[in-house]
Amino acid sequence: MIKLVVLDVDGTLTDGKLYIDNMGNEMKAFDVKDGLAISQSIKQGIKFAIITGKTSKIVERRGKELGIQEIVQGSWNKIEALEKILKKYDITFDETAYIGDDLIDLKPMKLCGFSACPKDSVNEIIEISDFVSTKNGGCGAVREILEFILKKENLWENIINNFSATEQ
Repeated sequence: MIKLVVLDVDGTLTDGKLYIDNMGNEMKAFDVKDGLAISQSIKQGIKFAIITGKTSKIVERRGKELGIQEIVQGSWNKIEALEKILKKYDITFDETAYIGDDLIDLKPMKLCGFSACPKDSVNEIIEISDFVSTKNGGCGAVREILEFILKKENLWENIINNFSATEQ
């Protein structure tokens, strides 16, 4: 059973492009379908963590909007960050899903019970992933992966019922 989903940001939750204007302002685009799947997964009792090598106020804001419990930024040692989160919540690697796209995600993905990636991930990540999305990072890949997990855990129908139930 998956109890924790760990997300990379650039190339996973976003398209991996860094948009920087002349004033040095950074912009990122997030897919709202990914966001809905994350927030609904949290309502089903799944914990979420973001572990990313970069640091950005945008990521902090988006993570909080979605209700993500753990946001670790500026971490190039993702295994160390992940181990702290697992210990905090008494969760094992086997109970953890990791969604990443690039070489920095390789080691933690190999340790987790389930690993997945967007279709435009680097080959080394695609080769070790249990599930490869049909979508690119930032384009609904996380949604597709979460739907797969939720269906496997028999939780997807709960979400559908929450949205399709008519008020009496």
